[in-house]
Amino acid sequence: MFRIGVDIGGTFTDFAIWRGEGEGYVRIGSHKRPTSRPDLAQAVREGLDEIARHHRLTPDSPFLVIHGTTISTNAVIERSQPPVALITTAGFRDVLGIARLRLDKPVDLFNRRPEPLVPRERVFTVRERLLADGTVDTPLDEEGLVQALRAARDSGATAAAICFLHAHRNPAHEERALALAGAHLPDFPVMASHQVWAQQGEYERATLTLLNIYVRGLMDGYLGEIERFLAECYPQARLFITKSNGGIMSAAEARRLPIHTLLSGPAAGVTAARELGGHLGLDRLLTFDMGGTSVDVSLVDAGREAVSAQAEIGDFPLLLPVTAVEAMGAGGGSLIWLDGGILKVGPRSAGSDPGPACYARGGTTPTLTDAYLIAGYLSPEGLLGGELPLRTDLAEAAFAPAAEALGIPVVAVAEAAIEVATSTMMARIIPFLARQGVEASDLAMMLYGGAGGIHGPIVAAEAGMQRIVVPRLPSVFCALGGIVSDFVYDAIRVTHGVVPEPAAFDALVVELAAEGREWLTRQGLSEQITGLARIDIADMRYAAQAFTLPVDISLCGIAGAADAFRREHERLFGHSDAEAAIAIDSLRVRMIGRQDKPHAGGSGATSPGRDAVSRRRIYVGGAWHEAASVLSWNDLDPAVAVSGPAIIERDIATILVPPGFSARIGAMGDLDIVRKD
Repeated sequence: MFRIGVDIGGTFTDFAIWRGEGEGYVRIGSHKRPTSRPDLAQAVREGLDEIARHHRLTPDSPFLVIHGTTISTNAVIERSQPPVALITTAGFRDVLGIARLRLDKPVDLFNRRPEPLVPRERVFTVRERLLADGTVDTPLDEEGLVQALRAARDSGATAAAICFLHAHRNPAHEERALALAGAHLPDFPVMASHQVWAQQGEYERATLTLLNIYVRGLMDGYLGEIERFLAECYPQARLFITKSNGGIMSAAEARRLPIHTLLSGPAAGVTAARELGGHLGLDRLLTFDMGGTSVDVSLVDAGREAVSAQAEIGDFPLLLPVTAVEAMGAGGGSLIWLDGGILKVGPRSAGSDPGPACYARGGTTPTLTDAYLIAGYLSPEGLLGGELPLRTDLAEAAFAPAAEALGIPVVAVAEAAIEVATSTMMARIIPFLARQGVEASDLAMMLYGGAGGIHGPIVAAEAGMQRIVVPRLPSVFCALGGIVSDFVYDAIRVTHGVVPEPAAFDALVVELAAEGREWLTRQGLSEQITGLARIDIADMRYAAQAFTLPVDISLCGIAGAADAFRREHERLFGHSDAEAAIAIDSLRVRMIGRQDKPHAGGSGATSPGRDAVSRRRIYVGGAWHEAASVLSWNDLDPAVAVSGPAIIERDIATILVPPGFSARIGAMGDLDIVRKD
């Protein structure tokens, strides 16, 4: 079936187009529109209409739209939504303020703990208590619960989250609270923690539930608008949403549980990288996604995305299994500024309006894109095949105040800004990989995003990486991720620090797998699912440890779980203990509903090579190169390698080949850049 992947970025809204079964990877098309603000749906509607006209889709044509968006993410970071309330167990009113009693930067004397999403005056308590094993200690005070709900509504809250102590072990009190809310305040939206993620840790569970209810109205309105547009113009089309765990879900599920969309955009790019890496025989990748606003890096190891159950969004923990992504506020539109004579890059961005100064749309503050233009990486002829011309004079004018303040030429400030951005990225990438137990030099880099082709190779060279792959559609790669994603559902049961008996363990796995299959059926696209897969994860620790490690026990089961844990502990920390007792805090089952995907067949070969389009002066590798080759991607000869330093251009991306590297077109049309011996 015809599929359109959509990804809204800070500067552009990207589309990837696959015409369905029989079409290979090299036939996937792309489309871009400037992101429309404040009505983000406008660019989506216009882009879908343009694609429909180009591909002759009619109102009766069936197709799928798989949409990734950062709307919910931005709402959390900006705290832009109406107030919500929390209802919790008596005695735990300060659960959000106390949090985990940790400072994120304990050596920073000026560090302050973030403000809770809900202030103390909108936290209400109810008499009830479950014990750690889920048994009832104090019955739910039903009259008190209704009073708390009314007080929450009267406080100005537009919705409420309910999080009772130990509800992850027994949701009975939360279920009764929901029934009472529906009976007494039917127009007041309420959600309970067991509906979102039944994980131990009252602070993290309360935060998840609050985040979900906080963005639910926004996402419900936005997705409803897209669905209404499709219903009116393309009634046979169906809308699905990418998830933070690298899968997809129905729009109805996303409207109910938008918490699963908070990191979905970056996760989709990692899914696409894993899929392409499989076609290319690369199962160890550092993904590098650089757009207009940020850089997101992640890891694919042994053909699987790295998964984290302890991610963060803005100031808040996100205790869900999500694709592990390290995000940095340094994109192509990141503003360059002086802080007491110190050059800084980001985290604020020029966005798409007004955009970088060189866009000639009113921006006057320098950005990384302006620095790229001054350094010679970008052509003044512009982006998007010349649709967006670039003005070098405006870029230089934007840098002029910083150059005057620092007493150095404009080009030197641009060069320094690129180096500062590179250092900032390296300072985050190396620790991220260390936490995953891998070395950067052992990985290939797969880079994408509108600015990834320029800055990614600089970072790869700095990190000592030997190979860089640029997909043939780098600037719409996250949109492509939606097309190649499967339906993915994570289920969890807390085992409370014990090692279950084999029979009990097997029964628990069967129960969680059945929950996953039921979820897959609810997504309403059973006819598209070609097969099922299951991954069993145990969150394990030594009995005296305060943290857990996720251990894949899909093959070994409970019988081999202890040995698998010791091997993982040895890999990450360099030691293990054969005698120490081991505990399992929770069991997670991931159910995957496979879909057909673009195959690897077909040739991506381009036309025979021609002479360099031009030569221009560029700054890279700490030196100016007066006559670097500038070639068109479409003119590259697969049999001929291009030695760096060089620039390779196409309408949707610009790629830098650093000194010491060479590039050639691969069999599937991707650009393969390798370090020369």
